[in-house]
Amino acid sequence: MTDDETLLEDLARCERRVWQALVDGDMAADAAALDDGFLGVYPTGFADKASHIGQLADGPSVTRFALSDLRVMRLGVGYAVLSYLACFSRVGTDTPERMFVSSIWRQDGSRWVNVFSQDTPAL
Repeated sequence: MTDDETLLEDLARCERRVWQALVDGDMAADAAALDDGFLGVYPTGFADKASHIGQLADGPSVTRFALSDLRVMRLGVGYAVLSYLACFSRVGTDTPERMFVSSIWRQDGSRWVNVFSQDTPAL
Protein backbone atom coordinates (compact mmCIF):
# COMPACT_ATOMS: atom_id res chain seq x y z
CA MET A 1 0.00 0.00 0.00
CA THR A 2 1.35 3.45 -0.91
CA ASP A 3 1.61 6.35 1.52
CA ASP A 4 -1.26 8.11 -0.28
CA GLU A 5 -3.47 5.01 -0.03
CA THR A 6 -2.73 4.75 3.70
CA LEU A 7 -3.49 8.46 4.14
CA LEU A 8 -6.78 8.07 2.24
CA GLU A 9 -7.80 5.15 4.48
CA ASP A 10 -6.83 7.02 7.65
CA LEU A 11 -8.71 10.20 6.75
CA ALA A 12 -11.74 8.29 5.44
CA ARG A 13 -11.92 6.52 8.80
CA CYS A 14 -11.71 9.90 10.61
CA GLU A 15 -14.39 11.43 8.38
CA ARG A 16 -16.73 8.47 8.89
CA ARG A 17 -16.36 8.96 12.66
CA VAL A 18 -17.66 12.52 12.28
CA TRP A 19 -20.64 11.31 10.24
CA GLN A 20 -21.29 8.48 12.70
CA ALA A 21 -21.31 11.03 15.54
CA LEU A 22 -24.09 12.84 13.66
CA VAL A 23 -26.04 9.58 13.36
CA ASP A 24 -25.47 8.68 17.02
CA GLY A 25 -26.00 12.19 18.37
CA ASP A 26 -22.60 11.81 20.04
CA MET A 27 -21.41 15.30 20.96
CA ALA A 28 -18.22 13.98 22.61
CA ALA A 29 -17.14 12.06 19.50
CA ASP A 30 -17.88 15.08 17.32
CA ALA A 31 -15.87 17.35 19.65
CA ALA A 32 -12.94 14.93 19.69
CA ALA A 33 -12.69 15.01 15.89
CA LEU A 34 -12.68 18.80 15.52
CA ASP A 35 -9.85 21.24 16.09
CA ASP A 36 -10.63 24.07 18.53
CA GLY A 37 -10.30 26.51 15.63
CA PHE A 38 -12.56 24.46 13.31
CA LEU A 39 -14.33 26.37 10.53
CA GLY A 40 -17.21 24.93 8.54
CA VAL A 41 -18.49 26.57 5.36
CA TYR A 42 -21.98 25.36 4.55
CA PRO A 43 -24.89 26.42 2.32
CA THR A 44 -26.44 27.87 5.51
CA GLY A 45 -23.33 29.88 6.45
CA PHE A 46 -20.26 29.56 8.66
CA ALA A 47 -19.93 27.29 11.69
CA ASP A 48 -17.33 27.03 14.42
CA LYS A 49 -16.63 24.01 16.59
CA ALA A 50 -19.31 24.91 19.16
CA SER A 51 -22.03 25.26 16.53
CA HIS A 52 -21.02 22.02 14.81
CA ILE A 53 -21.26 20.17 18.12
CA GLY A 54 -24.38 22.11 19.10
CA GLN A 55 -26.39 20.65 16.23
CA LEU A 56 -26.44 17.45 18.31
CA ALA A 57 -27.85 19.06 21.47
CA ASP A 58 -31.27 17.50 20.77
CA GLY A 59 -29.88 14.18 19.51
CA PRO A 60 -28.89 12.83 16.10
CA SER A 61 -29.08 15.11 13.08
CA VAL A 62 -28.54 12.44 10.39
CA THR A 63 -30.21 9.03 10.03
CA ARG A 64 -27.89 7.47 7.46
CA PHE A 65 -24.95 8.32 5.24
CA ALA A 66 -22.68 6.91 2.55
CA LEU A 67 -19.40 8.40 1.35
CA SER A 68 -18.10 7.73 -2.14
CA ASP A 69 -15.55 8.91 -4.70
CA LEU A 70 -13.04 9.71 -1.93
CA ARG A 71 -9.85 11.55 -2.89
CA VAL A 72 -6.97 12.84 -0.83
CA MET A 73 -4.40 15.56 -1.47
CA ARG A 74 -1.47 16.44 0.76
CA LEU A 75 -1.35 20.15 1.54
CA GLY A 76 2.00 20.23 3.33
CA VAL A 77 3.67 18.53 6.25
CA GLY A 78 0.94 17.24 8.55
CA TYR A 79 -1.99 18.61 6.50
CA ALA A 80 -4.24 16.96 3.93
CA VAL A 81 -7.64 17.49 2.34
CA LEU A 82 -10.17 14.70 1.90
CA SER A 83 -12.82 15.34 -0.76
CA TYR A 84 -15.80 13.09 -1.49
CA LEU A 85 -19.49 12.79 -2.30
CA ALA A 86 -21.77 12.35 0.72
CA CYS A 87 -25.25 10.89 0.32
CA PHE A 88 -27.30 11.19 3.50
CA SER A 89 -30.71 11.76 5.08
CA ARG A 90 -31.41 14.19 7.88
CA VAL A 91 -33.53 13.35 10.91
CA GLY A 92 -37.20 14.05 10.22
CA THR A 93 -37.09 13.43 6.47
CA ASP A 94 -36.56 10.48 4.18
CA THR A 95 -35.48 12.76 1.34
CA PRO A 96 -31.87 11.92 0.51
CA GLU A 97 -29.37 14.74 0.03
CA ARG A 98 -26.07 14.78 -1.83
CA MET A 99 -23.14 17.07 -1.12
CA PHE A 100 -19.58 17.32 -2.26
CA VAL A 101 -17.44 17.77 0.85
CA SER A 102 -13.85 18.86 1.30
CA SER A 103 -12.36 18.51 4.78
CA ILE A 104 -8.90 19.65 5.78
CA TRP A 105 -7.25 17.53 8.46
CA ARG A 106 -4.17 18.35 10.55
CA GLN A 107 -1.98 15.69 12.07
CA ASP A 108 -1.75 16.14 15.84
CA GLY A 109 0.75 13.59 17.11
CA SER A 110 -0.63 10.17 16.24
CA ARG A 111 -4.15 11.41 15.40
CA TRP A 112 -5.82 13.66 12.85
CA VAL A 113 -8.13 16.59 13.70
CA ASN A 114 -10.54 18.32 11.35
CA VAL A 115 -9.69 22.02 10.95
CA PHE A 116 -11.94 22.96 8.02
CA SER A 117 -14.87 21.57 6.08
CA GLN A 118 -16.87 22.90 3.14
CA ASP A 119 -20.08 21.36 1.82
CA THR A 120 -21.33 22.05 -1.72
CA PRO A 121 -24.78 20.74 -2.69
CA ALA A 122 -24.62 18.31 -5.60
CA LEU A 123 -27.01 19.24 -8.38
